[in-house]
Amino acid sequence: MMKDKEGTVIYVGKAKKLKNRVSSYFVGSHNYKTTKLVQEIDDFEYIVTDSEKEALLLEINLIKDYAPKYNISFMDNTYYPYIQLTKERHPRLKIVRNAKEKKHKHFGPFPDGTAARDIFKLLNRLYPLRKCNHIPKKTCLYYQLNQCLAPCINEVSEEEYKKITKQIAQFIQGDTKEIIDELHDKMMQASSQLNFELAKEYRDLITHIQHVTSKQHVQFADQVDRDIIGYYQDKGYLSLQLFFMRNGKLLARDLNLVPVDDMQEQIVQFIVSFYQENTYPKEILVPDDLDTTLLEEILECKIIKPVKGQKARLVEMANHNAKEALEKKFLLIEKNQKATIGAIHQLGEKLHMITPRRIELFDNSNIQGAYAVAGMVCFVDGVPSKKDYRKFKIKTVEGPDDYASMKEVIYRRYYRVLVEGLKKPDLIIVDGGKGQIKVAKEVIDSLNLDIKVCGLAKDDSHSTSLLLDSEGQVIDIDKKSELFFLLTRMQDEVHRYAISFHKNVRSKSLFQSILDDVDGIGPKRKKELLKHFGSVKKLKEASLEQLQEHLPKDVAKELYDTLSHMQ
Repeated sequence: MMKDKEGTVIYVGKAKKLKNRVSSYFVGSHNYKTTKLVQEIDDFEYIVTDSEKEALLLEINLIKDYAPKYNISFMDNTYYPYIQLTKERHPRLKIVRNAKEKKHKHFGPFPDGTAARDIFKLLNRLYPLRKCNHIPKKTCLYYQLNQCLAPCINEVSEEEYKKITKQIAQFIQGDTKEIIDELHDKMMQASSQLNFELAKEYRDLITHIQHVTSKQHVQFADQVDRDIIGYYQDKGYLSLQLFFMRNGKLLARDLNLVPVDDMQEQIVQFIVSFYQENTYPKEILVPDDLDTTLLEEILECKIIKPVKGQKARLVEMANHNAKEALEKKFLLIEKNQKATIGAIHQLGEKLHMITPRRIELFDNSNIQGAYAVAGMVCFVDGVPSKKDYRKFKIKTVEGPDDYASMKEVIYRRYYRVLVEGLKKPDLIIVDGGKGQIKVAKEVIDSLNLDIKVCGLAKDDSHSTSLLLDSEGQVIDIDKKSELFFLLTRMQDEVHRYAISFHKNVRSKSLFQSILDDVDGIGPKRKKELLKHFGSVKKLKEASLEQLQEHLPKDVAKELYDTLSHMQ
């Protein structure tokens, strides 16, 4: 485990001879990623295992725990959607990412989330299983649409559920003839009764079923579940192609493109990681040149390296698709890396610092000091990390004081980072000029944090115009460079986030103030109305009858009259 000067694990690797592997990083020339890794290594920690199998499993688990920034991450993170048919008294369909619960029945995996949702919606339209998480006391709209058996008011037998679940399983496995014939009969019946609108609905449903199931094109008579893995390496990249065959039918495929270090090692790591999170098929087909020794020790299914026949042609098809995908997408990957990693590398050079992999940006928003808020967005390797975004309501500042607001937010953010041991950014960017940079620096220095601060200023037309260093000095940037475009995206994102939060706070405040003027609406009813209507606009659009669903008649009438007199 390689660590930086702060003790953060930045890379995890394994080797039969660890000394040889580690020393190789410090000898000879390397690619950009390895060169940057070596520059940041400050310490090592190592664990000795009894076997290569143990080392591989440990490596995978440590990468999941630490998420080191220099380890290869596969695009889809190996969490694939499944359609789950629950084993409950009143079963329902769900989309899940974990198919390890054996008591429920799972269909998939679906590498394409859109395909999973399409089939999920289609099944819910065709088969009347319950849609709610908890059985309600009265029927809902789905019952009126004949899409639910309404176990809330009806006694539904287990035999009826067994019939429906059997039909669902047949449908997902590609047997759609029965349901299409049934819909066709209903369409003809509706047409003969001159109910053309209903007939059109049945026709559209048949078309949708045919479209969704048309992707199941390659078929084996043995109806075996198998996965097929193919790969292709070129120009420093590895393309991994994974085909899913269920019940003998090729349902879907997935693609991963990653920079390659050790091809065999990365392929094995990917396969083992994948099956830690997903169910095993009966067999896995792999190319003949893959060393499967470790895989056979770890995986709980048969691994086959076919050399002739239909199975060999499937592997050949996977390899061909991997090559095709790499050739088509290589230029796009290069362009994306230039626009992100390349741009932040340029930023580091401009600011005379190590490449800032993690950047946090701040922007304030208010109207003459009212509803003052701030937003923080985070970019990791030049890409937004939305799980790290944060919102702030300004608490200590009276009136429109942008400097004081920035000072409060920076202090609250990094005091918490310090106290709770949260991950620190490499760079802080404030939206503004010298004043904002100065107050941000003062706070960071007072907390004894070693984090670089800079600023982004806009011109009169609100376009990104200047990058300012920690002293407020202008840094010259080519307006046509990838760096300038990245900074513009960053500034636009933090501004959008802060403005969006400000509008939300202002709308809620206005919502609350209107309700304050109406007798009979206390905190509990305010919360219920806000949850249901969400905005003043929707509240004003509500009819008296809709308001009476949430309020006593006299209170609803007073609120309705109040809203009617609003401009």
